[in-house]
Amino acid sequence: MAQDPFEWIEDASRRRERAGLVRTLRPRPADSSVLDLAGNDYLGLTRHPEVTSAAGAAARRWGAGATGSRLVTGSTELHAELEAELAAFCGFEAALVLASGYAANLAAVTALSAAGSLIVSDAGNHASIVDGCRLSRARTEIAAHADPDAVRRILDDRPEQRALVVTDSVFSVDGDAAPLEALSGVCREQGAALLVDDAHGLGVLGHGGRGAPYAAGVSGGDGVVATLTLSKSLGAQGGAVLGPARVIAHLVNTARTLIFDTGLAPAAAGAALAALRLLGREPRRAARVRAVARALHGGLTARGLTAVRPDAAVVSVRAPSPGAAVEWAAACRAAGLGVGCFRPPSVPDGVSRLRLTARADLTDEQIARAVSIVAGTAPRPAAG
Repeated sequence: MAQDPFEWIEDASRRRERAGLVRTLRPRPADSSVLDLAGNDYLGLTRHPEVTSAAGAAARRWGAGATGSRLVTGSTELHAELEAELAAFCGFEAALVLASGYAANLAAVTALSAAGSLIVSDAGNHASIVDGCRLSRARTEIAAHADPDAVRRILDDRPEQRALVVTDSVFSVDGDAAPLEALSGVCREQGAALLVDDAHGLGVLGHGGRGAPYAAGVSGGDGVVATLTLSKSLGAQGGAVLGPARVIAHLVNTARTLIFDTGLAPAAAGAALAALRLLGREPRRAARVRAVARALHGGLTARGLTAVRPDAAVVSVRAPSPGAAVEWAAACRAAGLGVGCFRPPSVPDGVSRLRLTARADLTDEQIARAVSIVAGTAPRPAAG
């Protein structure tokens, strides 16, 4: 008798529902009265007139799409201009733009490792890094979170000659920063390369928002490579890998997410370039978003909630359970505030959270309103 080939999906769906882990898509309108602290528009640039005008101008000049992979027809003069300015701004020799931050991490991890090499990955790294490690065919060891000594021990015991240490600069769950200066020192001692995912650092940390590697004094190092996304602080879409010119040339020839994927749409490249130039003219935006994050954290903890001290723009608030986190986020939305809801398997420690993302364009009144809504809708265990 023929069987339903997708019957297993129903069983998986029921298990998710029982565990409170069902996820749904919720299309948002173009204009909403909800105060958004769920997205990653850290500098408030995604709707900035200069950024949106640049996106439109690029689409009119270059077309709606890149028309092909970067090695065929998908590279425009606009892409090259963006790469040059990204590298100069962040303190690296060269840059390579890809279609997403996820694609950038897959490109960097897989192209800089291989069978017979070692990857040391932080326990709190983003899923794109985890997937890159799985695809790399390298032996992967997970190091204790933000622990340079644990990295040193793994590297010291390795039989492999080649080694790559991979870490987020700012971890997306709790918003804490990696000890990049110490990690860079360990890598130099052990002859390992360091790959830093600066998705949450660009535009927030470093002088004028030049990123976490710049702030730690490691950008431009011979053994240091960084990835970043254009979809957070720069308010656009896409990703990039930054590093020595020889590393970027190697990625052009080996990175599958560059070779076999359509290039970044010109509108996104134009928007990102305009946002980068605007940040260069208005470096105070980086300091402002950090101040907003501290104000949110201070207000929430003063109201008795358990929140992790932010090192950048992410403010994480603990929830008592996955179901409570979902209900809490829904209550916030009903009260006019959008917040992120992080539950397993998105959180490596299994602890559910609300995640608030600070924005440089928030007013003091909006900050107070956000704190009031989150605290006023908190489930009792979360409120202590």
